[in-house]
Amino acid sequence: MKSIFVVGYCLLCLLSFGQTVPYGNNSATGRYQPVKGIKLYYEVYGTGKPLLMIHGNGGDISSFSKNIPYFAKHYQVIAVDSRAHGKSVDTGDSLNFEMMADDFADLLTALHIDSAYVIGWSDGGINALLLAMRHPQKVKKLVATGANLWPDSTALMPSLWKQQQKAYQENKDSVFTDTAKKNNWKVFKLDVFQPNIPLQALNAIRIPALIVAGDRDVIVPEHTVAIFRHIPKAQLWILPNSGHATLVDHADEFNRKADEFFRSR
Repeated sequence: MKSIFVVGYCLLCLLSFGQTVPYGNNSATGRYQPVKGIKLYYEVYGTGKPLLMIHGNGGDISSFSKNIPYFAKHYQVIAVDSRAHGKSVDTGDSLNFEMMADDFADLLTALHIDSAYVIGWSDGGINALLLAMRHPQKVKKLVATGANLWPDSTALMPSLWKQQQKAYQENKDSVFTDTAKKNNWKVFKLDVFQPNIPLQALNAIRIPALIVAGDRDVIVPEHTVAIFRHIPKAQLWILPNSGHATLVDHADEFNRKADEFFRSR
């Protein structure tokens, strides 16, 4: 079978930053929370107002290794492995963003958190938007970087979209018996066929939102602008000299900007 998972547009989520704290594998703070038949793995750092961090496709908690230390100084950071990612094992065949957004709402409820600030990257940005749409009482403010609303070449850079389509066509008839490969295929297909969110649906987001992308992001710039324009209380931030990994490659600037946004009235 050909390598199909190198084309996901949040591969930078998998980078290791050589951190001293083993984010994503920290037995001192890591916990599991049962939600809807699975167990979500999460880690908590710091104290203060709650801040939920949601990674992208193929990533895990370690995606935020350059962000958690900053925010843990002033917030209670809840970093979570999304369903079917990292340590959050999901043996089911189906996977969609709505299901994942509901997971995060259930996690906050289980932790007795009425509402939280949210940072989402890539697929995590999609989840942040859906969390605010489906569970508006759970989100104070959100920052979504590198999010898209649908999975075609009007939202993704055409070269990436073509890569994904090619990989899907080459492997769609494969039978996966290995558990890890079966899970990876499910996660890969998530971005091939989803999300499917109408622009007008964003009008339901009534909390402040900071919509972020790099000026060389794999999300088409016009698509990011359209997301911003359809959220009533949204702000737009396009980082110059940045690709998809805004919160990694420009961590210091991203952390300060997101913090200022959360603290602003």
